[in-house]
Amino acid sequence: MLDTSIKISSPVFVTGANGFIGQALCTNLKQRGLTVRALLRNNSSGPWHETLIGDLASKSIPYDCMSGVNTLFHLAGKVHALTETVEDVSGYQSINVEGTKLLLEAAERAKVQRFVYFSSVKAIGEGGTIILDENSRLPPETPYGRSKLEAENLVLNSSIPHVTLLRPAMVYGPGNPGNLGRMISAIHKGFFPPFPKIDNHRSMVHVQDVVQAALLAAENAQAHRQVYILTDGQTYSTRQIYQWICQALDKPIPAWSVPLPVLQGLARIGDAIGAVRGKRFLFDSDALAKLTGSAAYSSAKIQTELGFAPQWTLEHALPIIVQSYIKQDLVS
Repeated sequence: MLDTSIKISSPVFVTGANGFIGQALCTNLKQRGLTVRALLRNNSSGPWHETLIGDLASKSIPYDCMSGVNTLFHLAGKVHALTETVEDVSGYQSINVEGTKLLLEAAERAKVQRFVYFSSVKAIGEGGTIILDENSRLPPETPYGRSKLEAENLVLNSSIPHVTLLRPAMVYGPGNPGNLGRMISAIHKGFFPPFPKIDNHRSMVHVQDVVQAALLAAENAQAHRQVYILTDGQTYSTRQIYQWICQALDKPIPAWSVPLPVLQGLARIGDAIGAVRGKRFLFDSDALAKLTGSAAYSSAKIQTELGFAPQWTLEHALPIIVQSYIKQDLVS
């Protein structure tokens, strides 16, 4: 039987509260009757009760910001850039690593009992056709991934009584402006070519299931000093996603597709354009690699240990996501 003897109490401290996952988490916490204290860089309204202004990059947060806090969810961080510049690498270090260290010091000072850190699957590499799990020992391939792994180690080595690391795969859901949103936009506007049938496998997870996992991690003693990968239990090919988006947009699925060698040729042209102008072109070899490559992970550990049960699959969620995109696009 799961140990659910520890319960979240008010106030709950959330960094990155105004982000995609942060807003979903704060909404859930608020619905549970908990007081949510958000650390933000700029004052803004949202599903939280208290706003504190601070900037992890400049190491400026209120000294007593965690007074009375029992549980902290740390989501703030510099996200992975498509093309990592020197400034990006510096930002990963100052925000993801040094910022996490600053929060841990404040949490230890305030005697916070539980610290849930939102990391990334990129902390263990980019994945591939071989399904990776928490026992995989592949080194991260990017400066972003290395910064996340370094921050994980800081959390695990802290003196906080209960710490848990979450490594979500690509997160989807209504309102997410990431790669999936860009793909929906391109297909909607007729800019995305009929994608070939490539048997790649990519893991993903719905934002509401990420929230479910975060609450399980905070409320189960078994989660202490554990690392959990989060997926919806499925893997998806780019061709599947392309077809489901077409169906959700009421667009016919073309009977033909662009051959992979043609896409590779176009990607090389994009590389050349990017080299000339000193800025990445919309479609290049790196973009094609993301579309054709695999990044598969297993979330069996959190399912077994904490009873994590994903409620969503991408096929189920895509019609809602697409309608959300269309509504936002028409309004903007």
